[in-house]
Amino acid sequence: MTKTHAYQRAVADFAQDFPEGNFEQGLDATEAQSRLARDGHNELTSPTTPKWRIFLRQFNNLIIYILLFAALLTILMRHYSDAIVIAIVVIINAFIGYYQEVSAANALAKIKAMMATQASVYRDGMRIDIPASDLVVGDVVFLEAGDNVPADLRIVESDNLRIQESALTGEADSVEKTITALSGEIPLADQHNMAFATTAVTNGSGLGVVTAIAQATQIGQISTAVQAVKPRKTPLMREIDHLGSSVSYVVLAVAVVLFGLGLWLQIYAVSALALAVVTMIVGSMPEGLPATTSVILAMGVSDMAKNQHAIVKTLPAVETLGSVDVITTDKTGTLTENQMTVKDIYLESEHLTVTGDGYTPSGQIMLDDQPAPLTEQLSLFLQAGYEANDTVLVSGEQGFEINGEPTDGAFLTLYYKQFNYETAQPETEIDMLPFDSDYRYMAKLVQLDSGQKRLFIKGSPDKLLPLAQGDFDEAHWNQVVQALSLEGKRVVAVGYQDVASDVMEVTHELIAQGIHFLGVAGIMDPPQASVVKALQEMRRAGVAVKMITGDHPLTAKTIGEQLGLADNIQVMTGQEWEALDADQQQVAARTHQVFARTTPQNKLEIVAALQADGQVTAMTGDGVNDAPALRQADIGVAMGIKGTDVAKDAADMILTDDNFSTMSAAIREGRRIYDNIRKSILFLLPTSFAEGLIVALTILLQREMPLQAAQLLWINMVSAITIQFAFIFEPAEAGLMLRPPRSNHAHLMNRHDVFQMAYVSLSMAAVSLLAYDWLLSVGADQATASTMMVNIIVISKIFYLFNIRTNALAFSKAFFTNQKAFAIIAAMIGLQLVLTYVPFMQQWFYTEPLTGMEWLVAIVVATVPFLLAELDKVIRHWHTRWATKQQA
Repeated sequence: MTKTHAYQRAVADFAQDFPEGNFEQGLDATEAQSRLARDGHNELTSPTTPKWRIFLRQFNNLIIYILLFAALLTILMRHYSDAIVIAIVVIINAFIGYYQEVSAANALAKIKAMMATQASVYRDGMRIDIPASDLVVGDVVFLEAGDNVPADLRIVESDNLRIQESALTGEADSVEKTITALSGEIPLADQHNMAFATTAVTNGSGLGVVTAIAQATQIGQISTAVQAVKPRKTPLMREIDHLGSSVSYVVLAVAVVLFGLGLWLQIYAVSALALAVVTMIVGSMPEGLPATTSVILAMGVSDMAKNQHAIVKTLPAVETLGSVDVITTDKTGTLTENQMTVKDIYLESEHLTVTGDGYTPSGQIMLDDQPAPLTEQLSLFLQAGYEANDTVLVSGEQGFEINGEPTDGAFLTLYYKQFNYETAQPETEIDMLPFDSDYRYMAKLVQLDSGQKRLFIKGSPDKLLPLAQGDFDEAHWNQVVQALSLEGKRVVAVGYQDVASDVMEVTHELIAQGIHFLGVAGIMDPPQASVVKALQEMRRAGVAVKMITGDHPLTAKTIGEQLGLADNIQVMTGQEWEALDADQQQVAARTHQVFARTTPQNKLEIVAALQADGQVTAMTGDGVNDAPALRQADIGVAMGIKGTDVAKDAADMILTDDNFSTMSAAIREGRRIYDNIRKSILFLLPTSFAEGLIVALTILLQREMPLQAAQLLWINMVSAITIQFAFIFEPAEAGLMLRPPRSNHAHLMNRHDVFQMAYVSLSMAAVSLLAYDWLLSVGADQATASTMMVNIIVISKIFYLFNIRTNALAFSKAFFTNQKAFAIIAAMIGLQLVLTYVPFMQQWFYTEPLTGMEWLVAIVVATVPFLLAELDKVIRHWHTRWATKQQA
């Protein structure tokens, strides 16, 4: 396009292609072919990456490198079964990442599939059907009800043309199209002389001149934006990557120092020294970390699907919600029902309210908080809205739906709230005058059972109020209309007129003779009932919610106030947003709760601004216009029922019941999962470090190695993963949703965590070596002493589990909150008995049977790290209580 926007061009400006304004002449075939060769086909394109390359790049990850290194070491030591276990973990992680990337490609494919396949165009003075991919800029396209718009069009002829654009703009109702030229910067939702590719014609017919094809269309720009968004690692994955790199660098540095020191001191032969250092690396590397993390996340995904009606497509996403600072959300169909509903009825002397939302005909008409009596005037009002209607309300698999206009659907639902849906029958229709944009009303002539002919009419108040007959206070009704409009509601007036028996046709002249004015209805797309409570819980949890919509600012602010987004709602329009620089946008994104009249690009920019401001951001939506922002967000959440396929494919999580309140439950679950992953890491690392310390101290003390590499792998890969399964089932701790979101820059471990890991690993290594020396001193052989050391480490892990599980003391109410932990511990004890007493296990893992006294010593010694950790917890609790009293 030139600098002049398509919507700004007047019909007369098409003089070059249509000098006489004869749009039905269309382009000539030669010119169309020339433009096709110049501009290309009307098809959305995207670069494709071979799937094998997508799969291979999943291995470019530090944790994967660590696992592959561990697998190589186990192969070199001929411990093939351990290598197989590690390889399985590596492959599972690769497939998870592969699925994430492929799902993004699926979103682009769904956008392409939305493009119309056929178009009806004028060429050489004839109307012909051509493949939509052959459309060129300047083609004249004929549109009628039922068509999908094949490209972006400037409307040049309109006969009651209405187009449903909710997936693109967020407007719940279909939009009436005109040929009037517009000026200035006009938001997408207000470009009423434009039709956009992939939207659907619901009423009337018209002609439009193609102004943009392929990637230049609005949907094409969305497709480009989706492609441009680079996947971001979740906060948890960034933290685990950081932790993995830190641990691996420290372990490898220590290994190099030990190897060099051993060579200098000539402690061992080079081969023995190399084996000892390799053993230390194997013992110190937390091989079970990625597997345990994946299992905890996978169980969280399963629980969300079963209990919360949420399908999580990527494992890390289920935890990411727990760290969310801000949720940006579309309005229509996400916070609201996307179903227009009559909420207010104003009759001559009464203000009635209506309960029940959406198209389901359940609810009541109320007067002063009591069911309103069915007066003659109310009955006529309901009948007028029901009869002056050409929409159908049907009961489907997913509830009640409409075939037609949402505003008409609201009146049908209102009627059925008072009269039975199954038995209600319309009056005998004589003639119908459809809604016309010039007159802005619709009317139906019916014959009543009494034989009387009656004309029912509904439409815009500014058209019907001047037609009212009798003693009529027009000023009063204008005030009512203005009050409802200020509440963000659409206002529709209703009336009727009895006509002579010989009248057989509805005409504008007949209507101009006057009507009996019945009243007005205030209609809105209401908030979902469960959303308000969910938002209250999110605010308590420190999670801000910001609404981004294509709706009018007044409507958006009203909905925001009804939802309780904030105590003082700040609104900004898309045009105001675009006038800001990057720093100002960050401030605006932080301080405003409602963004109205936004474009898909605005949504994307708002999410990016929040992320640049250091906030972990979620995005919820259901339309095509939400797809770029869904991809940009740290976690994108789509609606499963009303959501478009494009939105669902771009998202990380899908709410199968379209219930925004599930977000609150998902945040709770995400926080629980993060807590449990953190606990599992704080549980796993001290054991790994203790094993490394044992080997390192042995090298420095020039002693025989107490543990074999196979035994270390048993502790890390078998006992660690088995015992850590207990964290999968650990319930949420008290006050979880009263905590603020964790900082985007926070690490998995704070200073105290590092301190605790240090003294636990030191104590675990010390008591294991002391017990090992004691057993050798009383005459036991090395294999028996080594077996007891393995069991001491495992038993100390079991005791330590009860310290890590909860912030409360181990022997408190929290002791029995995780029943499955006891079953897992019993299974681990069983495995240790198998390791100790089964002959083939003794052969593979160099173990010997233990006596009762040796078991007793192992159990007593293993309590030392646990007792130290509990003492630490007592001191911390006392200090917290003391600090609280001092502040009071």
